[in-house]
Amino acid sequence: MRWPEGLRALSHRNFRLFWTGHLVSLVGTWMQTVAQGWLVLELTNDPFALGLTIAFQFAPVLVLGLFGGVIADAWPKRRSLIFTQLSALLLALVLGVLAATGTVEVWHVYALALGLGVINAIDMPVRQSFVVEMVGREDIANAVALNSAIFNGARIVGPAVAGLVIGVAGVAPAFFLNAVSYLAILAGMFAIRVEELALPAVSTFDRSWRGVLDQLREGLVYLRATPQILLPIGVLGGVAMAGMNQNVLLPVYARDVLAGGADTFGFLMAASGLGSLASALFIAFGARPSMRLLLLGAAVVGAAVFALSFTTSFVVALVLMVLIGWGVIAMAATTNTMIQLAVPDELRGRVVSVYTTVFAGSAPVGGFLAGWLANVAGVAVALMVGGALSLGVAAAGASRLAAHGQGPARAPVGPTHRAAR
Repeated sequence: MRWPEGLRALSHRNFRLFWTGHLVSLVGTWMQTVAQGWLVLELTNDPFALGLTIAFQFAPVLVLGLFGGVIADAWPKRRSLIFTQLSALLLALVLGVLAATGTVEVWHVYALALGLGVINAIDMPVRQSFVVEMVGREDIANAVALNSAIFNGARIVGPAVAGLVIGVAGVAPAFFLNAVSYLAILAGMFAIRVEELALPAVSTFDRSWRGVLDQLREGLVYLRATPQILLPIGVLGGVAMAGMNQNVLLPVYARDVLAGGADTFGFLMAASGLGSLASALFIAFGARPSMRLLLLGAAVVGAAVFALSFTTSFVVALVLMVLIGWGVIAMAATTNTMIQLAVPDELRGRVVSVYTTVFAGSAPVGGFLAGWLANVAGVAVALMVGGALSLGVAAAGASRLAAHGQGPARAPVGPTHRAAR
């Protein structure tokens, strides 16, 4: 079968299995994201508690994410992913049982969010660096875009369904449906043919602290010597911290500014997913990932978040959320693709872990501050400040690009970049 150009990564059987299972699982993940935020708001009526939940969920990525990169380079990625998906399934099941029995307390949510964060610290760099083993370098840009497409297609379906489910039956069914959805990705992982993977040379895993730190240092030295990768990661991290705190601010915004409920929150999240899906398909079907596209995405996010702080119209808010979603993926997919194309195979896990740590690890800091600011000054002020700071990051990145030029995507691999075998 001849696949269309924009879907060519799906010509690889292993990637089709991974991609399909991931799609189902992500719908469940977004359902849980909405349900968790609404549950915390119901339990506490406190925006700061929402920020604290996000901090618990993503702080482990900030602290442990780089070690996840070492694991990605040292252990078989398929086996690691089976472990992380099973663990996440169990956590979703526990939260569902607590919510269904009426025994859930906010500290339970904090503890389970922390556990999921530890799992994600391993899962994210492993999953991102596993893609190239399924499709090869020639199709990696398309595969990254298609992964972004399903991530954000799920953002349309998951939050919208979650909002309706919560309105009818409460939050517990959303957690149970998420647990069931993990079975799809697990089935795909077990069906993958290992012999068809393009396995790189695996680094020797020195279990001493010195050995682990040496491997971390090697990835960071490479990154520091490669400004073509360092700049996009820096811009993405800055905008993620300042302007991508929707999980914290949107539940409060939906309730207090738009006078809505869980369904309003769900549709706002779904609108963001629609914009992100459009951006991912734009890249999948031919847009060239570049630093200029990344900076455009950063500027769009900043401007839309800033404008969101001034509107009380649900329709206008939906349009702005579409723009925010478009900008986020323009940044994230571009950064991911540039890394996948530039980094040597033996260092990919460690460099990707910097990307995932900066991207996801910015959430605990940004979410904590956004929740605090919303609690003190109101959600509109928190959105306004986040949008203004994001525009500042975009401007700084544009200035740096103008001063130094975009340059090639690949840095030479010298002796200091070779991983221990």
